[in-house]
Amino acid sequence: MSAVAEAKKTRVLCGMSGGVDSSATAALLIEQGYEVVGVTLKLWPQDCVSRAEDKCCGPQAVSDARSVCANLGIRYYLIDEAEDFQKHVIQYFADEYKAGRTPNPCVMCNEHLKFGRLIERADQLGADKIATGHFARVEKDESTGRHLLYRGRDERKDQTYFLFSLRQDQLSRALFPLGEKTKSDTREVARDCNLKTADKEESMEICFVPDNDYGGFLQKAGLAEKHRGEIVDLQGRVLGHHDGIEFYTVGQRKGLGISAPNPLYVLELNAKDNQVVVGPVENLESDTFQVERCNWIPFAELTESIEVTTRIRYNHSGTMATVEPGENGRAAVHLHEPQRAIAPGQACVFYQDDLVVGGGWITR
Repeated sequence: MSAVAEAKKTRVLCGMSGGVDSSATAALLIEQGYEVVGVTLKLWPQDCVSRAEDKCCGPQAVSDARSVCANLGIRYYLIDEAEDFQKHVIQYFADEYKAGRTPNPCVMCNEHLKFGRLIERADQLGADKIATGHFARVEKDESTGRHLLYRGRDERKDQTYFLFSLRQDQLSRALFPLGEKTKSDTREVARDCNLKTADKEESMEICFVPDNDYGGFLQKAGLAEKHRGEIVDLQGRVLGHHDGIEFYTVGQRKGLGISAPNPLYVLELNAKDNQVVVGPVENLESDTFQVERCNWIPFAELTESIEVTTRIRYNHSGTMATVEPGENGRAAVHLHEPQRAIAPGQACVFYQDDLVVGGGWITR
C-alpha cells in the first residue's frame, strides 16, 4: 500500500496553537491525504488570560486556530485542559522554584498535555495519529521496532530538546510534518493556503509568563510569597538578604543587592536553609553531575557507558560527554569540558549526531 493510500485511511488529530507552525502542519497533512481534525487544548487558567492574550494559551490564539481550520475546511474542537495544565505545568513550575531548582515547563507540557491528553482525545475522536508543529523527526527502526527521535532539518528551529521525555507509545503516534522544513518553508506553506497566521510573529517566552517576570507571576498567582533569607558566600558569611530563593536562578549576577570587590554569581539555592549561595564566576563551572528520571529512546535502559553530545539547557550548543548508567533511573554525566551554570531542575538531553538518545533532569 502506498503512503498516500495509507494516509487517506488515517485520521490525524492536529494540535492547533494559533501560530504559523501548527497552521502549516495541518495544511501539509491535508496535502498528504490525511483526514485532519484540528484541536486546541485550552490550557490557560483564567488569571493568565489577560497576560497571554495572543500567546499559545490565549483567546486570540484560539480565534486564529479556529479561523485556520475553517479556511482549510476541517473540523475544529476547543478542549478544556486547564485543570491538568495547572497541576502538571504551573504547580510544577512553582514547586521547582521553591525547591531551589530551575524548571522547564515546556518539557512537562509536551509530556503530559500535548502528547498525553492529546493522545487520549485522539482515541475519543477515533484518530490514529496526532500531529504538532514541532521541528523534529520520528522514524521507526525496523530492526528493533522502536520509534526514534531526530533533530529537525532546520538546526536553528530544532525543538527536540523539549521532546526528550516522550515515551515509545507517544512517539509511535506522533507525526511532525515540519521536520524536513525550514521556518521560511513553513511560512510559504501558510501563504500558499492564504492562512491568516502566515506572517504571525512567534512567541519565545513561556506562554503563561509572557513578560518573562517569573517571580512576579508566582506572586500574582498566589504560588509564592516573599520570605526573608540570607545571601551567603562559600564560607557561610552573610553578605546580604533575599526575599525568597524562588526569585533567583543559578548563574544569576544582576539583582543580588550586595556589593563586593569582584562580581558574584548565584552558585546554589539552598532550600533547606533558605539561603542563596554566591561566589566568583570560576565556581560556576563544573564537569560532573547526575541526572534523574531518565528516558531513553533507542533502547529501554542504559546498560553501558556511551559518548554523546550533551545539552544542559535549550540555548546550549552542546558539549561532548561520557554518560554512565546508574540505579533507579539515574545516570552520571562526565563532561569533556567544564560548563558554566549547570542548574538543577533543568533538562539535560543527549545526542549522537541528529539522533536523540535520551535525557534526564539535572540533580546534584
